[in-house]
Amino acid sequence: MNPEQATQTPDARLPLRERKKLRTRQALIDTALELFGEHGFDGVTLDQLCDAVEVSKRTFFRTFSSKEDVAMAPTQDLWAAFLTALENRPADGHRLLALYEQALTEAIGRMPADGWAERALVSRRLAARTPSMDAHGLAFCDRVTQEAVAVTGRRFTLDGPADLRARLALDMLVSAFRLALAAWVEQPSGHTREDLARRLRAACAELPGALAATAEPRD
Repeated sequence: MNPEQATQTPDARLPLRERKKLRTRQALIDTALELFGEHGFDGVTLDQLCDAVEVSKRTFFRTFSSKEDVAMAPTQDLWAAFLTALENRPADGHRLLALYEQALTEAIGRMPADGWAERALVSRRLAARTPSMDAHGLAFCDRVTQEAVAVTGRRFTLDGPADLRARLALDMLVSAFRLALAAWVEQPSGHTREDLARRLRAACAELPGALAATAEPRD
C-alpha cells in the first residue's frame, strides 16, 4: 500500500485517475462500516456493498481483497503508515523498541484528523464480534511484521541475532498496541488519535518492567 492510500486523503497534486481511485476507496470503507454496523458483517453481501457505492465487483477487487479487508482498512492504513515512517526515520542510534514506538506514534499522527478515529472505532468493535476479521487481522499482522523486519535489516545495524531481536521487539510493540487499542475502544469517550497515541506510549513504558518483573509466590 502506498503512502497516499495510508493517509486516505486525495492529494490535489495526484493525477485525476489516482484521486478518483482514492475517493472510491474511501467511499467503500465508509459505506462498508456503515452497513456492517447496521446489519452485521455477515448481514451484508459484497453485491449489496458494491451496489450501495455504485461500483462493480471488479472495481472492488482492484482495491480490496475481501470484505474483511475493507472492514479493517482503518487499522491496516495505520500499519502501512508505520512501515513508511520506519522506512524514513533517521538512523540515530535509538533503542530498537523505542524506534518502533516512535514510528507507530508518528503513523497515528499521520492518520486523517477528519473521521479516521471514528472509522477505527467502528472497525475494532465490529472485529470483536466477527471471528473472520480476527483471523484476517492475524495474517495481516504477520505480513506487516515480516516487512518491518526487512526494513530494519536493510536500514539499521543490530548487534546479536538481528532478525530475531527485530521480530521480538516488533511483537512487543504489537502487543502494547493491542492493549492500548482495546483500552481506547472501551473508554466511554475521547476517541481521538492523540488519546490512542497516549495509551500506546503508556503501554510501551510498561514493557521494561514487564521483562524485569519477578513472580513471587503468594503468602
